[in-house]
Amino acid sequence: MKKITIYVEGGGDTSALRGKCRRAFSSFLEKAGFVGKMPKIVACGSRNAAFDSFCIAKRQGNNALLLIDSEAPVQSISVNPWEHLKNRDDWDRPQNATEDDCHLMVQVTETWFFADVSALEQYFGNGFNANALPKRTNIEEIPKHDIESALNDATKNTKKKDYSKGRDSFEILANIDPAKVTQKSPWANRFVVMLSESV
Repeated sequence: MKKITIYVEGGGDTSALRGKCRRAFSSFLEKAGFVGKMPKIVACGSRNAAFDSFCIAKRQGNNALLLIDSEAPVQSISVNPWEHLKNRDDWDRPQNATEDDCHLMVQVTETWFFADVSALEQYFGNGFNANALPKRTNIEEIPKHDIESALNDATKNTKKKDYSKGRDSFEILANIDPAKVTQKSPWANRFVVMLSESV
């Protein structure tokens, strides 16, 4: 079987940030139990770039997965992710791609951080206010627009003063506990379980 390549959204427009993104997802997956059977991770920058790269890989017959933000609520874990992307982005499932090839971070990557508040406290240090974070049991229900504002509210009395995606997101992603994330995020759990069945 050809090695799996995961095309992920993230890393912006610079090679340095894309490198940080790639290393962060690698760290997350290593802690999730993929040491010795790691997929290749390609940080693509934008959602569109990730989708386009994934489509090219599938056309070439490669063993590829897509991992991107849903950018909006997803009705349930039983929803076909391609249906969500068709409705939201008017993206068609590429030929040769299956439902199991598409994975969503619901609603954005930062949603995963809310599963491991202790990692946020450790990263931001003194002054971090965990009480400013949403108290929803299902972290995937936290609206996208509430995510960054909550992180900014929680960090305003820390040395960093706020949450900065480029500065902070991949450092945090590399340090959160995948077990906590998969417990609280059904879509993250789907991703990790399906990946483990494929490598």
